[in-house]
Amino acid sequence: MTPFRIDIPQTALDDLRYRLDNARWPGELPGIGWSRGVPLDYLKDLAEYWANGYDWRAREARLNQIPQFTTEIDGQQIHFLHVRSPEPDALPLLVTHGWPSSFVEFEKVIGPLTDPRRHGGDPADAFHLVVPSLPGYGFSTPLNEVGWGNLFRVASAFAELMGRLGYDRFAAHGGDVGAGVTGMMPMVAPGKVVGTHVNGPGPFPFGPPVDVAGLSEVDRMRAERFNEFQRDGMGYLHLQATRPQTLGYSLADSPVGQLAWIVEKFQAWTDPAAKLPEDAVDRDQLLTNVSVYWFTGSGASSANFTYEGMQAFRAYAGQAGATGSGASAGPPMGVAVFAADNSIRSLVDPVGAIRHWSEFDRGGHFPAMETPDLLTDDLRTFLRPLR
Repeated sequence: MTPFRIDIPQTALDDLRYRLDNARWPGELPGIGWSRGVPLDYLKDLAEYWANGYDWRAREARLNQIPQFTTEIDGQQIHFLHVRSPEPDALPLLVTHGWPSSFVEFEKVIGPLTDPRRHGGDPADAFHLVVPSLPGYGFSTPLNEVGWGNLFRVASAFAELMGRLGYDRFAAHGGDVGAGVTGMMPMVAPGKVVGTHVNGPGPFPFGPPVDVAGLSEVDRMRAERFNEFQRDGMGYLHLQATRPQTLGYSLADSPVGQLAWIVEKFQAWTDPAAKLPEDAVDRDQLLTNVSVYWFTGSGASSANFTYEGMQAFRAYAGQAGATGSGASAGPPMGVAVFAADNSIRSLVDPVGAIRHWSEFDRGGHFPAMETPDLLTDDLRTFLRPLR
């Protein structure tokens, strides 16, 4: 275990500003809004703020107040946050991010989860928090070999991490890719995981459209939104899942390209009531997340991670008819469904295996950034009887 501090060279900051200030911009047809991707004027404004208004050094200093470490597991450097609670009986909690996110997503929930006494909560709900960066993401780079998109391998590495930290009994939470890793933790750490909690599980993206017949009004809306996503929202996934290396050149060479690639999803996947990404999440936190991708070159390596993960996911789902929830025999599972999620319980949990199911009228794909209060409360509620 090696203590880690983020220290981006000034030359990298100067290079970023130069590239942003001298970006070559495409044209744009009139009146298309967000229908074909990120609007030109919106991205120009955000890029100008990134170059000349956003303060990376201030955000870097804030992140460095969080205890961070690296360790090598299975030949790969793994970066992680490790925040121990002041409460001696706190439950260890492994938290895993997804794409296009990073450990930065969880900045707002670290205090409430680890030290509820200072944040108006019950100290009996405290957690020791471990937040790893997925291999190929953030400071868990560079990828040293193929094979890290296999979520079973990632889950095994994170189980090893928890063991090295001395945690023989723990809970796990995740969203997006992190939900897949979380669902596998009981398999790779049998008898050690007291409960798993995920947000936003949905139907298999490469399966048939969801039949809306017989669904409730709310589930019909989710089904129609999922079907629209299948028709019009999967271009990023097809590209990352088939030609990640080709895409990687643009993401590694153009900060504007990397910014657009991530920001589009923060517009599409956050709370439907939010018109712009910064209406759903803090703009500086969003740009910190994008900056981590840019400075580490993990736009390309995370795309390769997606390529390998989707190959395995297609094969598994084709054999097992997976819905993405990972619900099966094992420790209790909890699910939190936020306003932008397409989770339909009758599809995700047809046999009623999920013990705890919550639905909220706020938030979306990044609840730790959008609605940290709801996510914190749901984790506390679900895990309270499992301690």
